[in-house]
This record gives sequence, C-alpha cells and structure tokens, in this order.
Amino acid sequence: MGFRAEVLSNGFAIATGVLDGKGAAQVLAALMAAPVRRSRAGARHILSHLAVAAVASHEPVLSLAREALGKEAFPFRATLFEKSTIANWLVAWHQDTALPLEERRDVEGWGPWSTKENVNYAHAPAVALEQVLALRLHLDDSTAENGPLRVLPRTHELGVLTDERMHDLAARAEAVECLVGKGGAVAMRPLLVHASSKSRSELPRRVLHIEYAAHPEIAAPLRLACGYAEKFQPQRLTD
Repeated sequence: MGFRAEVLSNGFAIATGVLDGKGAAQVLAALMAAPVRRSRAGARHILSHLAVAAVASHEPVLSLAREALGKEAFPFRATLFEKSTIANWLVAWHQDTALPLEERRDVEGWGPWSTKENVNYAHAPAVALEQVLALRLHLDDSTAENGPLRVLPRTHELGVLTDERMHDLAARAEAVECLVGKGGAVAMRPLLVHASSKSRSELPRRVLHIEYAAHPEIAAPLRLACGYAEKFQPQRLTD
C-alpha cells in the first residue's frame, strides 16, 4: 500500500529516512539554541523559526504532505515535543480538533472558541479536519521504552468523538505503537484517536510536529492563522 493510500485507509503512515542523520542533527541543534519560549515539555508556535520553516518546506518533507493533501498543501503550525526523564508525561486517548484561526467568526459547527498566546482557536468540524495532516519528524529514535505515539487505526473515519466513545474504542481496539528511527516521520490525521505513555527510558524522545493544510481558507470565511508565510518554495537543508 502506498503512502497516500495508507494515510487515507488507516489514518496514519510511517516514512523512514525523511531526514538523514546529519539533517536531523542540524534541526535539533538549531532548535536547542533557538530563543523560543519553552516549557518543560517543549515549545509551541515555532514555525516562524528559520530552522523549523526550512525543514517544513524541505522537499522530502513537503512532498509527503502534498502527496496526502494535494499540491497546494502548506505548513501552518509547528510544535516541539521533548519527552525525557526530566519532562515525562502520558497523554490520554484523544483527537486533535482545535485549529488556529486569523479571526473569530460565528460559523455553524465551529467552537467552543479560546485564545492562546494571542491566537484565536476553535474546535473544528470533521469536514475541516479532513483537510489537515500532521507530520511528526523524529529527531531521536522512538522506541517502545521512551513513550512512543500510540494510535487506533481507522478511527479517523468516525468523525469528532466524545471522550466516552474514545475510551470505549481504546478498550476494544488493538492499538499500534509508532516506532520510528531518527529522521523518520509519522503522518497522522488529526481525527485519528491517539495517545502516548510515560517514558521508561533515559533516552530522550524529541519530535517536531508540523501541521499542514490543503488550503489557508479552511472553511469560508474562516482562514487559518499561519505561523509561516503562505508563499514559499520548497527548500533543501544545508549540506
């Protein structure tokens, strides 16, 4: 099964060697030195950082998003997750349903609304979330011991679910651990039910989570608040 078919069918796909070892190390070094607002668990809203913008538009990365979403797909948000012995956490089964938007509008099916770091957010309906894909670029090996992403395949086809429905599915369905080597990526639909456990290892698990959309106008008249210029050219990371 090809990459696009696997994303459409299962709600996720794993790609190996998206970044080579040197490229992953460059991105990680730039992020560690970046003057971005950080918490113990990582950093949010970092797509405007030059190193992150470069990797988000790096042709091997961007081509995966465009294979799944179409040739106009572009990045709109990026987050660094850093799981370690110092910052260790578990994430319960959930879907990613909140999207950043340029301005607040009363549109049927959108909400509740909130504001985070001066950005408007609203929980989106399934028809909008189907236009979004997350690429989780692994800057370290993700193993069974260091709190990997766990997913419930094909749950992205069920629409926006209640917490009770997700917990019921998790109790009955067989979860898949997404074990990915350094430089690999997990592509994931936001409606795919997913979770992660605490790390049992001293090895860090650092993931650059970049979200792409098929078009900036996610649902007229709502437009995504983009942390990156919409007009850009695919780039090569520095050799």
